Amino acid sequence: MQERRKFKKRFCKYCETKVDYIDFKDVAQFKFSLSERFKIMPRRLTGNCKKHQELVTIAIKRARQTALIPYIVDRKNVVENPFEIIK
Repeated sequence: MQERRKFKKRFCKYCETKVDYIDFKDVAQFKFSLSERFKIMPRRLTGNCKKHQELVTIAIKRARQTALIPYIVDRKNVVENPFEIIK
């Protein structure tokens, strides 16, 4: 039989730093929870706990409404590093 892969345990970086609130105006704080096309990454990939994943999701949605982050990224106009635009 095939052996199961062993993955390392991911820890919530927000719990380690004891963050209570994630501000939507601080885009650099939650850019690790976004993919290169600005999609919200799931908990199993980021390692966030449920509480902080919900806070990140709310912050990202608010940042999109205030036009700090784009909703979608064009496939035709591909940018090497989309997070350079955010700075």
